[in-house]
Amino acid sequence: MDSVNNTTNPAPSRIKKTQNKLAAFFLMLHRIYAFVMRFFKEVFLPPYEFKEVIRQCYETGVRSFTLITLTGFIVGVIFTKQSRPSLTDFGATSWLPSLVSIAIMKALAPLVTALIAAGKVGSSIGAELGSMRVTEQIDAMEVSGTKPFKFLVCTRVIATTITIPLLATYVAFIALLGGYLNVSQNEGTTYSVFMDQAFEPLTFIDFWASLSKAIVFGFTIGIVGCYQGYNSTKGTEGVGKAANGAVVTAMFLVFIEEVLIVQIAGWFR
Repeated sequence: MDSVNNTTNPAPSRIKKTQNKLAAFFLMLHRIYAFVMRFFKEVFLPPYEFKEVIRQCYETGVRSFTLITLTGFIVGVIFTKQSRPSLTDFGATSWLPSLVSIAIMKALAPLVTALIAAGKVGSSIGAELGSMRVTEQIDAMEVSGTKPFKFLVCTRVIATTITIPLLATYVAFIALLGGYLNVSQNEGTTYSVFMDQAFEPLTFIDFWASLSKAIVFGFTIGIVGCYQGYNSTKGTEGVGKAANGAVVTAMFLVFIEEVLIVQIAGWFR
């Protein structure tokens, strides 16, 4: 009789499954919160791994330099080329430098840099730490008396938080260079005139918002990659999931943070 009731009335089992999913979700949120709070607790305590931070800055920044340069230049050229027909219809091609600079400095430079870094750096961090976790290297470091969290996590998060803003600033100027070359080729605008028109509409709030985005994006990419890798399980399969989860989660959070920071910056204008 009980089996008949269970098959005819599946509502209790569905409710239990929903409760289990909610419990797992809030447990995951608690783990993320504890991981982030642990970072802020340990990052200010000695010993300070300056050499490892420098090495991670090199891995994050210098090794991404070629890809970032090429992408930034292409973004500047393509955006300028695509914007020209619309402005030509209104006879406003002289506004092209201002339009390009506003788009690049306010949105494209930090966002493009963050997306590239999430794919390249985030996946690398997730895979590296995930591999160390499944091969028990992190457990061995804990047994030997070292602090793997500070050495592996804090250094990588600091490195991404430092290098992503630097890369975003570099991408902005490379993209402006690409825009200038396109404008100069078609309109014959000189470099000095282009730069005067490009920076004229920008304000201090625009630069501050762009820098804030890059810093937040860098921290997000680092902490997400480290969380996914540091807590990976299930052998080699877990390494792949850690790398994939680092990329997907970081990109999703970057878009959410983009919307929030744009909204906050709008309140100060």
